[in-house]
Amino acid sequence: MSRSRNLLVGAALAALAAGPAAAERLGLGRPALPEEIDAWDVAVLPDGTGLRPGSGDVATGEEVFAEKCASCHGDFAEGIDNWPVLAGGIGSLTDRRPVKTIGSYWPHLSTVWDYIHRSMPFGAAQTLTVDETYAITAFLLYSNGLVEDDFVLSDANFRDIVLPNAGGFYPDDRPETEYPLFRAEPCMTDCVETVEITRRAVDLNVTPTDPDGRPAGTLPPLTLAAVAPAAEAAGAAAPEAPAAETAGAAVPEAAPGAEAAAGAGPDPALVAAGESAFRKCAACHKVGEGAQNAVGPVLNGIFGRPAGGVEGFRYSKALTDMAAGGLVWDEAALHGFLENPRRFMRGTAMSFAGIRDEGERAALIAYLASLGD
Repeated sequence: MSRSRNLLVGAALAALAAGPAAAERLGLGRPALPEEIDAWDVAVLPDGTGLRPGSGDVATGEEVFAEKCASCHGDFAEGIDNWPVLAGGIGSLTDRRPVKTIGSYWPHLSTVWDYIHRSMPFGAAQTLTVDETYAITAFLLYSNGLVEDDFVLSDANFRDIVLPNAGGFYPDDRPETEYPLFRAEPCMTDCVETVEITRRAVDLNVTPTDPDGRPAGTLPPLTLAAVAPAAEAAGAAAPEAPAAETAGAAVPEAAPGAEAAAGAGPDPALVAAGESAFRKCAACHKVGEGAQNAVGPVLNGIFGRPAGGVEGFRYSKALTDMAAGGLVWDEAALHGFLENPRRFMRGTAMSFAGIRDEGERAALIAYLASLGD
C-alpha cells in the first residue's frame, strides 16, 4: 500500500512539473518581514550606509581585543605568526616590502567595522555585539596612531574618520585595458623555434635574505650563552701587561660592561638580532632618522636616558610617577620592563605581554643601545 502511494505521489509531481501549473505560484512560504531582511543584511557601505546605532571607546576596545583578538593578532595588533598585522606600516606602501595594515593600506573605515562585525573572531563569527565592534574599531584606530586614547567611536562620528590611504585606490579598469591583451587565440605548438633558459631564480635573488644568509625577517634562536663568546673574545684580545709592571700590584677586577666602555661596542650580530626582534615593537614605536611619535614614543636614544623625556608625547600616569622617582632606562630597567611591563610598572598603558626569552631581550636592548638620538 505504501509503495503504491509513493508511486502515485511521484506521478502527480511529474505531471505538475510538465504542465502549465509549474509556472504558477505554489503558495509555499511568505514574504520576508522587514525585520528579517534587516537581520540578514549586515553589509556596511563606504559611506556608512548599514551602520548599526552604537558606540565604543578605546579602553573598552583594548580589553575586548585582548580577550578575543590578541591570540591571533597580538596585544598591539602586530600580528602573530602568519596572522595579519593590523597596525603600523604607514608610509611603507612604496617600500620593497610594504606593510599593509588598516592604517597604511585600507581605504575605508566601514570595511574595518563590517569585516569585524561579519567575520570575527575567527571561528566565532558574529558573536560580537555592535558596541564591541565599535570599541575594537576604535582601539585599532588608536593602535595606528589615528586617534587619542580617550576617543569614542559611534555611528554619529563614524563618517568623520578618514583613513590615510583613502585616496590611494582607483577603479579597476582591467576589463578594458588588460583583458583584451590575453584574449587572442593561444599558441599551442611550434610557437618558437628554440627554447633557451636565460635566467634562474638563484640569479634573480627572488628570496631575500638577511646579512648572515637566513631568510629575511627570521630570528635565530638566541640565549645568553650566545652572548658570552663575544665578551670572552673581547677580554682575550686585551694584551697582558709586562710582569715587571704588575709584580706585587693588586689588579682591580673589571667592572661589568668595561669592555664596551673601552670601545669594544655591542656585538654586531646581537644588534642585528635585536633589530629583527624589534618587529614586535614597530607597530607602535618608531626609530631612525625622521621618526615621530606614534602610539608609543620615539625610541631613538632611549638607552641610558631618564624615563618620560620624549617631547610631545603624552605618557601614562604610571610612567610619569616612576620618572619623577628617578627611573632611568638603563640595561636593568629595560630588562625588567620588557620581560613583563605590567609587573614592572603597574598601571602602564602598554598592553604588550612582554618578552620571556632573556636572550631575545638582550638582543633588543643591544639594538636600542645602538640607536642615536
